[in-house]
Amino acid sequence: MKTYYLTTVILSLSITFTGCKQQKKNVTEEEIANPSVEESIEIQQSITIEKLENSPIYPDAALTLDLPETIKISQGGDMDFVFNLENYELGAQTQGPNSLKLANSGKGQHIHFILDDQPYSAHYEPRFKKEIPDGVHHLVAFLSRSYHESVKNTNSVIVRKLMVGANPQDSLGLDMKAPTLIYSRPKGEYTGKDAESLLLDFFVLNTTLSEDGHKVRATINGEEFIITEWAPQVIKGLPMGEVIIQLELLDETGTLIPGPFNKVTRTVLLKE
Repeated sequence: MKTYYLTTVILSLSITFTGCKQQKKNVTEEEIANPSVEESIEIQQSITIEKLENSPIYPDAALTLDLPETIKISQGGDMDFVFNLENYELGAQTQGPNSLKLANSGKGQHIHFILDDQPYSAHYEPRFKKEIPDGVHHLVAFLSRSYHESVKNTNSVIVRKLMVGANPQDSLGLDMKAPTLIYSRPKGEYTGKDAESLLLDFFVLNTTLSEDGHKVRATINGEEFIITEWAPQVIKGLPMGEVIIQLELLDETGTLIPGPFNKVTRTVLLKE
């Protein structure tokens, strides 16, 4: 009797276990054919970039600096910069929908000031001081919308070479007339809604981008994207945490164009 009971129990357990395995197998096959909500969300979270549209163009906006193309300074230290603007208002909020979609500065429109391809500093007044150390430096400054998208026209940017000190040494060897890539965004930390859509923006000097010509390769957390138009992009689907972004200026064959700024890597941080 005990033996029969045990046999029955064992047989019952075996049938139940087999049925569970079969049920699990069927569910797995169904899941493969019809992904769950969680799996669909995960699939949708792959990194994408798309062109940013609907920004005010500012075709007549101009930024100037009344200093020669090569600026010579006897010694390093604080230097006064006085920019002049036309048809552009610093401190104003850029009109349009993009200020609600992207990280937006409450201080409004500003100047991106970039020395030696380092992360930019934002300036909301046309006059300010910057500490310039001894050596040879390269300055690029351009107008920026309140959500940090650069104004892209031939008059919205200034480029200068600074020779500072008694015997400055040029460690970069930048040819300021050669095709050059200047990284702008993303930058720093993003939290909450600002972390959902990141602006990818850069300036190109002495060249244009096209499908058959020069182009920019963006590598974002290991995923590559080729940009063939000088236009801002929006990055979506990024995970929280560190995001590594590399930009490269390529020739028509896909080869990196020589230049100290034409390959740059930055890390930004996304937080909930």
